[in-house]
Amino acid sequence: MFCCEVKLIIYQDFPSNEKYCLSSQMWRALYSIILNIAEGSDRGTDKDFAHFLNLAHTSLNEVVACLDIALDSKYISLNTHNDFLLKAEALGNQLTAFRKKLLNNKL
Repeated sequence: MFCCEVKLIIYQDFPSNEKYCLSSQMWRALYSIILNIAEGSDRGTDKDFAHFLNLAHTSLNEVVACLDIALDSKYISLNTHNDFLLKAEALGNQLTAFRKKLLNNKL
């Protein structure tokens, strides 16, 4: 859900001159979250999957940085920014908990 909502603000709130700059970077980071989870889920070990969850979390941090830039550039409102930060934090917590669960299965 988070990724779909961020895509909407890219379409609705960003100026057209950002199409190949910040918008493009956010798209790549959003897709990277999803694709790293998908790729990791097909790995042979929990440790490998946990690694890809970490990469997904790193991409999530990149999306948050892009949202910070969008706020500073006045492409999005403070309310929109704060709403997405809460959603990003929730997703990050889920990724972290899942990663820890995978790694703790080995103990």
